[in-house]
Amino acid sequence: MKRPIAVLVGISIVLLVGGPVSGQTPDPPATQSPAASPGQTRIEELERRVRELESRLRELEAAATKPLAPPPAPREPAPAQQMPPSLGLPTSVQESSTVSRTGPISGYMDFHLNKPEHEDAQLDFHRFVLLFNHSFSDRLRFVGELELEHAFVSGLEASGEVELEQAYLDFKVKPELNFRAGMVLAPVGIINERHEPPSFHGVERPFVDTFIIPTTWFDAGVGVHGTVGAGWQYRAYLMAPLDATRITAEEGLHEATQKGFASNVRNVAHTGRLEYVGVPGLNLGTSFWRGKTGFNFRRVDSRVGLFEFDGRYRAGRVAARGEFAQVFIDGAADLNDFLQRTAGVNPNIARQMRGFYVEPSIRPLPWIRHDVAAFVRYENFDTQFKMPEGVLPLKQFDRAAWVFGGSYFPDPDVVFKIDYSIIRNRSSLFRSVDSLNIGLGWWF
Repeated sequence: MKRPIAVLVGISIVLLVGGPVSGQTPDPPATQSPAASPGQTRIEELERRVRELESRLRELEAAATKPLAPPPAPREPAPAQQMPPSLGLPTSVQESSTVSRTGPISGYMDFHLNKPEHEDAQLDFHRFVLLFNHSFSDRLRFVGELELEHAFVSGLEASGEVELEQAYLDFKVKPELNFRAGMVLAPVGIINERHEPPSFHGVERPFVDTFIIPTTWFDAGVGVHGTVGAGWQYRAYLMAPLDATRITAEEGLHEATQKGFASNVRNVAHTGRLEYVGVPGLNLGTSFWRGKTGFNFRRVDSRVGLFEFDGRYRAGRVAARGEFAQVFIDGAADLNDFLQRTAGVNPNIARQMRGFYVEPSIRPLPWIRHDVAAFVRYENFDTQFKMPEGVLPLKQFDRAAWVFGGSYFPDPDVVFKIDYSIIRNRSSLFRSVDSLNIGLGWWF
């Protein structure tokens, strides 16, 4: 289109300069004054032709700028991809909600140097975790978390683990009521749902959140969650129960989770959490768990119940957190008797376990560019708190710990940690081991 326009412009210039184009005879004017000169007649004719060229140029420019015909409209999405009309969404929201998107991909990693007293130091890339998100629509989202522990997995040899800690779908209805199904984290305690390295002090997770609350605690489940009132949040799930045959005197519930591997759900467990976050800097929460655990020996009626409450508070450079958890094992005497007859050793499982900790911290150097925090944590965790009638507790599993340390944050999402753990128990025969721990962790 540009070439014809250029040709026409060139012709107009020639006409203005050199007179009429060869072979063309101008029409005589309608009326001409007898005094008009031949030069005046030529100028009038050239002006008429310039006006005609200008009109033609405008037509060509209009044709060049005319938009192309719109492409054919896309086909309507399949009905399965549309949001159910029962949700009552506006038309604009329903149209935008059909757009799916993947991301972001996030994760966290940490590796540790642990030096137990009188033992060699060990360097361990403890966790490598990737989290995946995909939104099928504004109301339907997938979340997945895949974790590699201890860097290396190989057959039957002692090595690391690969775990699918989360893989669930969120069905968002409204802030007060949403549905969730898949592999979910048990909503119990502070650490189980938020255990990324920059979110807590100390190289290792608290002992209470290891032996009393078996962090990371995950399994197949379905439930609801939402926000109600002014600052109240809740989660309530039906999940696969714990396995009573994996409860031990030393580690409590730590190995009792089924982890979604052919989980037995003959009797599902109930769990839930309620949090209050309505005051800036304050977070209060309480959790529970209740479910039958004796599916591997149907003649024993065994149940596990857990009650927990916790709190976190931060004001300026000072912060504090605390947690209390108690486990109740119904039928512990029958469980010990059955396991002794089948395995030949009495596991000495308690009918109650208890643990708690308090942890104040301070950020003492506000004037430096990067953040530094110092903390101290006192823990008491007793996996032999109360025993079945006629069974004596093993005092080496009634333990307390002091953890002193610091955290340096070169970036809010990166932390360098160091601490020293002093562990004591009530036994005169078994001595606990203290340890120096150094760690580097990050999330993105």
